[in-house]
Amino acid sequence: MKNVFLSLSVVVSVLHAGSSAQAQPNGRALFEARCGGCHSLTPAPGKMGPPLKGVVGRKPGAAAGYNYSDALKRSKTTWNAASLDAFLAAPGKAVPGTKMMVGVSVADQRAAIIAYLSSQK
Repeated sequence: MKNVFLSLSVVVSVLHAGSSAQAQPNGRALFEARCGGCHSLTPAPGKMGPPLKGVVGRKPGAAAGYNYSDALKRSKTTWNAASLDAFLAAPGKAVPGTKMMVGVSVADQRAAIIAYLSSQK
């Protein structure tokens, strides 16, 4: 009987791990769906927003060729996982006066987008 429970535990764990892996959001797809309409991953600005290639490690308002809000130009932070997470969760709260109004409310989606942006050097 003990072996049956052990076997069932292993099967349930494997199935759960598989479903969790499938449920993990795809950072690139999320970026394209949630951010790509306004932002680019090239050095040139997007249709409405600044370029995000190399954003991790950069100061806000620092990419050439985009007319940033005064609020972002004055920001003293450096974009990293924590500051991007706060900004994407609530842009106007993180940087009052920013032009960006649309955030990403789902934490695991923000994390996936940030991980993807971190890979875009």
